[in-house]
Amino acid sequence: MSVPTEPDVRSQRPRRLAKPITVKRLENVAAAYVARYDASSARLRTVLMRRIDKARTHDMPVVDNAEAVIDSILARYTKAGVIDDARYAERKAGSLHRRGTSSRHIREKLKLAGIDRDDVERALDVARDELAVDATGMDLQAALAFARRRRLGPFRAPADRAERRNRDLAALGRAGFSFDIARRVIDTDDPDALGRDGP
Repeated sequence: MSVPTEPDVRSQRPRRLAKPITVKRLENVAAAYVARYDASSARLRTVLMRRIDKARTHDMPVVDNAEAVIDSILARYTKAGVIDDARYAERKAGSLHRRGTSSRHIREKLKLAGIDRDDVERALDVARDELAVDATGMDLQAALAFARRRRLGPFRAPADRAERRNRDLAALGRAGFSFDIARRVIDTDDPDALGRDGP
């Protein structure tokens, strides 16, 4: 005898319909987004364009020159300092580094966020200055944070280290770290000393 299953709650929720896109609606969406999230100008543009695309898909009215309205909102937010791509890049680079993200992957993530190359490099320079390390030292610290979070190498049970060494090296490689840094982190017996010593 089959047991009755619970109905899927998601299928019972009414779908949110797209709303007409007016200047006021775009301004409200932009204000709500930057109040909740740290955003680059490219990210905010994507959010607003998605609303426009959704409205058009559902044949809802869209304000004339919607892209120009978005440009105006972004210009106002940039002038007021609400959006600052350089500041966003610095905060994001620092946050990603603390989570154990390699410099290579930080560059990729910031590029995907629409940050230009100069702001990306400046953000990495600021992060290195705050840490008082060079590029290798920064990646070494990030690799240690990554290994700690994922319990790789010296953070793994001693009995499993040798058997899993190659997998751990590969995990750091996929995360964007050089083989030399991956090897130093995975093979160290004293991660705290390695983090202090730097390159």
